[in-house]
Amino acid sequence: MKKTYLIVILCLVCSVTFAQRKRTTARSKKPVAAKQTAPKPVVSDATSGTSAGLRPDTAKKKAFDRPLDGYYKKNNILSAKVTPYSNLREADVMFAKRIWREIDVREKMNQYLASPKMRLIDVLMNAIDAGELTAYDPSPTKEDPNGDGFTRPISGAQARSKMADSAVVDKFDKDGNKIGSVVQAGEFNADSVVKFRLKEDWVFDKQRSIFEPRIVGIAPLVKPKAAGLDLDYQPAFWIYFPEARAILATKEAVSRNNDATGLSFDDCLVKRIFTSYIVKQSNDKDERIRDYAQGIDKLYESDRIKKSLMDWELDLWEY
Repeated sequence: MKKTYLIVILCLVCSVTFAQRKRTTARSKKPVAAKQTAPKPVVSDATSGTSAGLRPDTAKKKAFDRPLDGYYKKNNILSAKVTPYSNLREADVMFAKRIWREIDVREKMNQYLASPKMRLIDVLMNAIDAGELTAYDPSPTKEDPNGDGFTRPISGAQARSKMADSAVVDKFDKDGNKIGSVVQAGEFNADSVVKFRLKEDWVFDKQRSIFEPRIVGIAPLVKPKAAGLDLDYQPAFWIYFPEARAILATKEAVSRNNDATGLSFDDCLVKRIFTSYIVKQSNDKDERIRDYAQGIDKLYESDRIKKSLMDWELDLWEY
């Protein structure tokens, strides 16, 4: 009896399993209807004249990443700090002499100051335009007879206009008749600046027993043109050197011998890596060398003043 029940149950299980497999097979054989998709609207691009749906997606392109021009970055000069001068007390100044000298960038030792890679005049002009440096008017006044006392600041536009050559342009009316003239400033040419003037103090500090020069101001020289006359070089404006040191310390000077010197314009000026000639020393008559010497005698007088400064320091010591 029990065997009969087991056989009946097994038959029922087999029939149910067979029916489920048959139903699943029938479902899988039904055709699947194609999915209806609406066509994408074509958006025209007015700038390129093509449709946005047909052109490649350029928005996913990466921004241009400029490769490194070399194998290392020069970060030391960019983060350089100014080495301050030692503190100087008036009571320790045993001797002081003010000297004006000129640097000619056409000389071989000074050519780095006018290198197309990094010009000294470009560094100064860019700092003035950015408001990082203050330019001072070199015109003499009653309070400042020499015009180098940093008394009257000028704007960046005024400083740039002094660097550019100016020309007189005539104005005409509609009938061709001359009605006047105006002075129009030309474009600034950095290569036209071939000289710089330095104002410096030679000071003997008895506290440290050091006789050293300290630059007070620097001025680019320009040669004005007036009615065909051959005028001498004149300062375009004055820059207070202690203020400019922070900017000059981050600008690398180009060397003809080594690209990895790491010297800045501040280093070159403070360490006296240039050649120059003296044009004036402080005196009771406030005379320049050219006021009492002419021709080759001016260079002889410049060398005499330079030698007198060196001799004064040597005469302090006894052997």
